[in-house]
Amino acid sequence: MRLTNFTDYALRMLMYAASAGDRLITIEETARAFNVSKTHLNKVASTLTRAGFLRAVRGRTGGLTLGRRPEAIRIGDVVRLTEPDFALVECFATGNQCVLTGVCRLSGVLSEAAASFQTTLDRYTLADIALRPQDFRAGPPPARGEAGTVALP
Repeated sequence: MRLTNFTDYALRMLMYAASAGDRLITIEETARAFNVSKTHLNKVASTLTRAGFLRAVRGRTGGLTLGRRPEAIRIGDVVRLTEPDFALVECFATGNQCVLTGVCRLSGVLSEAAASFQTTLDRYTLADIALRPQDFRAGPPPARGEAGTVALP
């Protein structure tokens, strides 16, 4: 099982926002911190904002901040929001054409494993995985108004 890059970036973006405390973060600085595409992070931020995990502040000095306390953001909720499905094998997906459907015992084992995975993620919150600002390689972002900073529209 492997999570999508979208989910990976969503979790990293939330970790970065949590490390910033009350300071607003931008897409550009987050992309620099993780060396990932700004375009992809815009989509991630949009999804997280619509779900209330992030809050967008518009304007020239705008940016993103957590939409909830880190203790209120369960990792399982973020993963369920950002993963398209948990179809580990063909028989879990719509359009299943496996000839073993109905007699296969593997699907029950994998279904139990997927449920355990989600249960484990639900036991942890963003507060449990939060890092300090200095833990991010890119270092502190430039002050507002300096070249290279971009605020959300």
